[in-house]
Amino acid sequence: MKFATIKTIPKDTEILREGQYVTVIPIVLDGLIKVFTRHEDKELLLYYIKPNESCIMSFAASLTNVPIKVFATVEENTTAMLFPVDKILGWTKQFPDINTLFFQQYNQRYNELIDIIHQVLFDKMDKRLFKYLQDKKVVTHKNPIKISHRQIANELGTAREVISRVMKKLENEGKLKQQTNGIKIL
Repeated sequence: MKFATIKTIPKDTEILREGQYVTVIPIVLDGLIKVFTRHEDKELLLYYIKPNESCIMSFAASLTNVPIKVFATVEENTTAMLFPVDKILGWTKQFPDINTLFFQQYNQRYNELIDIIHQVLFDKMDKRLFKYLQDKKVVTHKNPIKISHRQIANELGTAREVISRVMKKLENEGKLKQQTNGIKIL
């Protein structure tokens, strides 16, 4: 606690940009941070950092002192405990539990990324979209979910028109309802 900074970060704040060097490692206390990659005008959601979790990509980049290869934005107002990178590196030797925390996070994120790769390669868009919406409902604790077709398309790495067409199909199948206040998962 002597070295940590507790910071409240408003929704929609970009906190990491590809190419930046990491100076602090966050542990989310409350809220939600989205970590994603971007290529040209498309994004692909990699994972969310939820309460009591940290960013393994930040940890890995700081260990080797290389620029980060992802973006991170605050999805909901978030309170995070920020630890200076220079302290974390020393603490990994002094306090083995820090290594355990990050190895657990690495394992969790690795499994999530393998799932994303499988979805992109093997699942049709209707299945990917519905799973994405179910996951979004769980991490945000909201139903209906306030999100635009454009945002969904960005996070799934596809076109807005594709999302709109597939949303209509899922609605016709009785899996969701598009309302003025958001998308309700049924």
